[in-house]
Amino acid sequence: MDQKEILSHVDHTQLKAFATWEDIQKLCEEAIEYQTASVCIPPCYIKRVHDTYGEKINICTVVGFPLGYSVTDAKAAETKKALEDGASEVDMVVNISDVKNGNYDAVQEEIAALKKITGDKILKVIIETCYLTEEEKIAMCKAVTEAGADYIRLFRENIGQDVKMKAAGGVKTVADMEAFLEAGCDRIGTSSAIKLIQGEQTSGY
Repeated sequence: MDQKEILSHVDHTQLKAFATWEDIQKLCEEAIEYQTASVCIPPCYIKRVHDTYGEKINICTVVGFPLGYSVTDAKAAETKKALEDGASEVDMVVNISDVKNGNYDAVQEEIAALKKITGDKILKVIIETCYLTEEEKIAMCKAVTEAGADYIRLFRENIGQDVKMKAAGGVKTVADMEAFLEAGCDRIGTSSAIKLIQGEQTSGY
């Protein structure tokens, strides 16, 4: 698998709480140069990136990030604003409290509500697998599939044919990226891809 193919599946990511405009510019310029799938940036930078780079860049952002326990109305408002500002992909965090309470219908309804807003734009669902049991992970795969979202982090065996997978976290080598893609992932969310491609070892996500 060549470098260009790997990078075409990467959401080049900068989501640190202290990310400056200079950090975001560097991210965007790298994304344009290396032709990554998107940049994944904080919502507060969407409009500025869109105004600065226009159609040169595919903007992804996060909703309900990082903990997911915002109410659905708040996530809906975030999503609408993100799209208005120029995002074309949204990565939403599910309400993990609902998952842990076994309220899977509420999770599915929330995903469906946000997918209705995103329409033909891409909605990816972050389920934070590190907090979930196997039963809960499978239930989330079902919820994502039934709600009509476009991507989930992670499991191929439990999702519908139209749902793609995104891997994020634990990407420390080019081999890691290749392994995720070979396992069936369509996207990889990482801040390290370009450094890794250039041969620089980093400490991860």
